[in-house]
Amino acid sequence: MIVSVIFYLFAAVLIGAAVGMITSRNPVHAALFLVLAFFNSAAIWLLLEAEFLAIVLVLVYVGAVMVLFLFVVMMLDVNLAAMREGFTRYAPLGAVIAAIVVIEIFHVVWLKRQGLPFFDTPVPHPPGYSNTEALGAILYTDYVYPFELAAVILLVAIVAAISLTMRRREGLKQQNISRQVQVRREDRVRLVKMDAERDE
Repeated sequence: MIVSVIFYLFAAVLIGAAVGMITSRNPVHAALFLVLAFFNSAAIWLLLEAEFLAIVLVLVYVGAVMVLFLFVVMMLDVNLAAMREGFTRYAPLGAVIAAIVVIEIFHVVWLKRQGLPFFDTPVPHPPGYSNTEALGAILYTDYVYPFELAAVILLVAIVAAISLTMRRREGLKQQNISRQVQVRREDRVRLVKMDAERDE
């Protein structure tokens, strides 16, 4: 009973944060609402005994992605008028997608009331069970090769992104380290000997 109360509490705050993120006029406030939504989602994952997903959601999205997003929003000059025009432009499509999501939610609730067996409450795990340990054991034994392949693909993507941004562009100043190291004093300083002059 208390688990259901906690779930509905976090779900209500999550829905409120999502609505606040969409309707907020300030981009920084929208990002903070999204952070609140991530925290409540992590709490719901904890109620489902998915500790690894909860901690990844907090560390990766809140700790890295959202901080980067906040820095970008605060450092860039965001044109709020253009953002509002884009919001009104895509409002009908967003309303259609929201209606589809609401219909799917009501469909799931209706199927749950039919008493189908695959909607039963899962059996809780024993006290010594670790979701993170089980996930790591499966990830590094059965799926170790796909995991390493994904890491290599991400590494190639990072190298490609760096090489694309470091391409030569016209008017771009670049350092030549070897020429800077080989420079001599005569190349930097020129001594000029002049006769002294006296004003009369």
